[in-house]
Amino acid sequence: MTDVLLVDNDVQRLADLSASLQGEGLTVQATESLADVHATAVGCLVGNAHSVLETPAGVPVILLDYAGDARRAVAAMKAGAADYLIAPFALGDLMQAIRACQAPGSPAADRPLNMVGFSKPMVELFSQIAKAGPADSAVLIEGESGTGKELVARALHASSARNQTPMISLNCATTPEQLIEFELFGYPESAANPARSGLLQAAHAGTLFLDGIEELPANVQARLLHTLRQGSVRNLDTGAEHRVDVRLIAATHRNLRQLIDNGLFREDLFYRINVVTLPIPPLRERAEDVIHIAELFLEQTSKRLARTCDGLSYSAKQAMLAYDWPGNVRELENAIERAVILCNDGEVDETLLAIDVNYPVAEATGGATDQTSLEDYFVSFVTAHQDQLTETELAKKLGISRKSLWERRQRLNIPRKRTRKRGPRRDSS
Repeated sequence: MTDVLLVDNDVQRLADLSASLQGEGLTVQATESLADVHATAVGCLVGNAHSVLETPAGVPVILLDYAGDARRAVAAMKAGAADYLIAPFALGDLMQAIRACQAPGSPAADRPLNMVGFSKPMVELFSQIAKAGPADSAVLIEGESGTGKELVARALHASSARNQTPMISLNCATTPEQLIEFELFGYPESAANPARSGLLQAAHAGTLFLDGIEELPANVQARLLHTLRQGSVRNLDTGAEHRVDVRLIAATHRNLRQLIDNGLFREDLFYRINVVTLPIPPLRERAEDVIHIAELFLEQTSKRLARTCDGLSYSAKQAMLAYDWPGNVRELENAIERAVILCNDGEVDETLLAIDVNYPVAEATGGATDQTSLEDYFVSFVTAHQDQLTETELAKKLGISRKSLWERRQRLNIPRKRTRKRGPRRDSS
């Protein structure tokens, strides 16, 4: 099944938008006219003319208006369009509209639980979750703080055969060291309290998620390894063995191999928990997702707090794209919540986000107004600074990865200038 049927009589615009959507992991069939289309198995149709509304029943339509006529928007929605976007629009807005009308069961509509992302690293992560979830093998999730490691764990559990049983979680970093062993293996009987089973027994037939597994003390690491090997937990009072069948999902923001080299983590335990490794990309390496996630948080938080905010201003979007987000998605969520609380029924601007952004907006854009698109900003910034900055420095200033910088160069036709050392290319004629 084709994810998107793209129709546009402007050849260059058709090629550019097709490349952008393909860069987001979608399969696209591009055509200048519906008359040239024979296959109808598509998730949705995206086009710039009202003729695209004359499609087979059941195919949702997203209409793109490059004229900016509000009356056409009303007419299009009455005619049955699923969504209507007026240019210039952000690619994230179009992706959100496509996602909303994807046919059930299509590959691009497959997103684990509440996870959001259209960038290539996230599409790859979703694919890995879909493969690893049903396998019942141990999984190690690697990612910086705030990237959503517990969301990945819950997605793995939800897609496994254990999804009707509990997923028990323990944050090893926030549990006092002297209590971690008791929490996992059970509390012995004391004068004040009866014996109590631990989380390993509570997770029997389900999933145990250990966040911050690098914080486990050495004795607990040894006992956990023994439990995973034997499939049982020993009662400290009676010595009786209790069978436990758990799927272990662990998460860390540290380099466990380095901890092994420093004698801080058991190598045999590492190999036991590292059957499948799922790295989560930090937010700064998937700038394509930042605005989409922020708008989703804005909608959810506004409803939860019963506040009214008229979206994100251009300056707020620019600031979010330029910021490094060391706290990742969690920091972005907190910034949006703070902005919603302080917002006075208007747009959320850069000042409400209260993030420390250091980028040359005025110099890069030459005083760009709100009508300037984000892609215009990218083009102007790169062309203005590519002679002074390396590709790595450019990517850092823009808040994206080098790979994303290269891909956007190709899509927007901004070739990287050749160095003088190479000299002019010989004329083969």
